[in-house]
Amino acid sequence: MNAPSHPNVTEKSAPLIDPFARAITYLRVSVTDRCDFRCVYCMAENMTFLPKKELLTLEELDRLSSAFIRLGVEKLRITGGEPLVRKGIMTYFEAMSRHLASGNLKELTLTTNGSQLARFAQPLVDAGVRRINVSLDTLDDDKFARVTRWGRLPQVISGIDAAQAAGLRIKINVVALKGFNEDELFRIVDWCAERDMDLTFIEVMPMGDLGGEDRVGQYWSLKDLRGQLAQQFTLQELDERTGGPARYVRLEETGQKIGFITPLTHNFCESCNRVRLTCTGELYMCLGQEDMADLRSPLRASTDDAYVEAAIRDAIKLKPKGHDFDYSRQKADGQVSRHMSHTGG
Repeated sequence: MNAPSHPNVTEKSAPLIDPFARAITYLRVSVTDRCDFRCVYCMAENMTFLPKKELLTLEELDRLSSAFIRLGVEKLRITGGEPLVRKGIMTYFEAMSRHLASGNLKELTLTTNGSQLARFAQPLVDAGVRRINVSLDTLDDDKFARVTRWGRLPQVISGIDAAQAAGLRIKINVVALKGFNEDELFRIVDWCAERDMDLTFIEVMPMGDLGGEDRVGQYWSLKDLRGQLAQQFTLQELDERTGGPARYVRLEETGQKIGFITPLTHNFCESCNRVRLTCTGELYMCLGQEDMADLRSPLRASTDDAYVEAAIRDAIKLKPKGHDFDYSRQKADGQVSRHMSHTGG
């Protein structure tokens, strides 16, 4: 394939600014679409995964991630699927650690289902990871098996134990599912407090055809969830932001921090500083929109990273003001066709 004409890109040029004057400093990288679970809100039970030849190699993921870091990205979150099932994934984490050492990257982190943490917790710490998010929607063995289809709760708890023993700071992510984990609200809060783990609740988002799963039926508004918390605790608003979409409160009685990610009841798009790179090199400028840019082609067209940087800049020019998710009309308006596992949440 012939390389395109040389773009006018200088080394260490201006940072990435989208059309709405938002600086893009946060990149989420999905390193695989595969997972060892089949969570009902994330994947169909009988998923067809991408042929391995379509995936970016670990070296290509390094090149693309490094290009974003040169353009001002300071936070890198690794996602999947389940990122730790990707063969050789620690090679990529170890490569990214050089950007932590240089100071150009402020944080390297990941979101995981916890199934592989017993094996990888210490290597992650050695690569410079200091905090992680673990997705965990229930503390009931039977319900866990049901929501993940293939998962086993004791394996995840063992992984969390190993992560804490290795010194990783853990935040538990809970997808709020109506009729599923409503009755566990205070149990989960207490469990996280006992283990000194942060906690974030997430509204279920209308993504992917999940074989008849009722999106509206699954939807539990975090406004209602927060109201239940307020009946038992005093909620103190916090200004703290961690580079993501969560808004935080502190429970005065326990001192613990609780986050809420509310794309439906409280749109957080005005401060969006992130884009998402898939394992095939597609760049999604918004989780809730279908528009994407192909970065794999310019990456493979030339060894000169200037072409990739030009493609990234062109993509950021297309970042929308916000998503269109909406459940207010009792249907999943704004639904996008790809599965959550495709872009990594």
